[in-house]
Amino acid sequence: MALVEEIQKGEPLITASCKEQVIHLIRRLQEKLGEQEDHKFYLFKVLRAHILPLTNVAFNKSGSRFITGSYDRTCKVWDTASGEELRTLEGHRNVVYAIAFNNPYGDKIATGSFDKTCKLWSTETGKCYHTFRGHTAEIVCLSFNLQSTLVATGSMDTTAKLWDIEKGEEAVTLRGHSAEIIALSFNTTGDRIITGSFDHTVAVWDVGTGRKLHTLIGHRGEISSAQFNWDCSLIVTGSMDKTCMLWNAMTGTHIATLTGHSDEILDVCFDYAGQRIATASADGSGRVYNAETKMCIAKIEGHGGEISKICFNPKGNRILTASSDKTARLWDAATGQCIQILEGHNDEIFSCAFNYKGNIIITAIANRLHLGRALPACQPSTWNCGCSLHGVAKEQSSTGRSQHWWRNG
Repeated sequence: MALVEEIQKGEPLITASCKEQVIHLIRRLQEKLGEQEDHKFYLFKVLRAHILPLTNVAFNKSGSRFITGSYDRTCKVWDTASGEELRTLEGHRNVVYAIAFNNPYGDKIATGSFDKTCKLWSTETGKCYHTFRGHTAEIVCLSFNLQSTLVATGSMDTTAKLWDIEKGEEAVTLRGHSAEIIALSFNTTGDRIITGSFDHTVAVWDVGTGRKLHTLIGHRGEISSAQFNWDCSLIVTGSMDKTCMLWNAMTGTHIATLTGHSDEILDVCFDYAGQRIATASADGSGRVYNAETKMCIAKIEGHGGEISKICFNPKGNRILTASSDKTARLWDAATGQCIQILEGHNDEIFSCAFNYKGNIIITAIANRLHLGRALPACQPSTWNCGCSLHGVAKEQSSTGRSQHWWRNG
């Protein structure tokens, strides 16, 4: 295969002895990409997660576990298949706001809190390995690098810090923003990190030295979201100025401004291949742009309230949105056509996510989680709640956030 030969030229570790295995993997990937799937999702779990409202939810890579953060000062670890609470991570003295697995490994969890600390935990035992202290204000975002050697925290104190996971100590402090840092993201190779701030800028940093390489200047409002594409060549940023901007990640130069929204952009993301960009706005709509041509290829319209979260499925052909209109919706990424409305929530949805296989969806509102499975295309979807766990009442209090799961069969 010509593709394998091209890969071999750029990767010396792929020798002639493993060529056949690489060909096999490439063919499997091609078959997977060629599958014509049109899954609908059905609700299979609803559970009350915490006493007080949720703040965030995240899957591990396989989707077998997920975690929730809460105003009750804890993080909980859950089994996705059963909806069983596996353990509660206790120790913070204020709201647990930012949470993450160290994917793709998934054996560690980081929690960032309004108590100004970040804690590192064992997924399997719940043991707290380290408590990272040094910020002087609330931690509101965090991320592991893909190599799982560092965890980064962003704070309302205008700084970000990189922490050494093995040593349990601060590696470097990133200083240079003049306002709160509310978004950060490593690139896939782990040598760069970006931070987005209320000072209207995004900074690109060298991870090894902590040196600021570029300041991305152009937005006229607070940054809401910032992300690298997979091959680390592009950065996308979303802002309260109603625009999304595309940047060259190596040089820091502005490539394009993606317009079309009439209100603040609340979330932006690349698909896994980096070919498409999706935006979510307070105007109740989304947009899908071609990353190469910079053209809008689809409009996501139909929600009756602001869209706070948007994400692609791993295959890149579906988009999931979460809205204040109390629904999540599934869309065709190429056309913007609404494929399914995920109803049954009693409050605005603040978060949603696919698992790695793309066959499970999780949605989170203030007081519940919903999980859904994808059905084979030949089966009709149903939105009856087939199971209530952990004492979920028919009439829910508005004081705690919850999650819903949707799955296919």
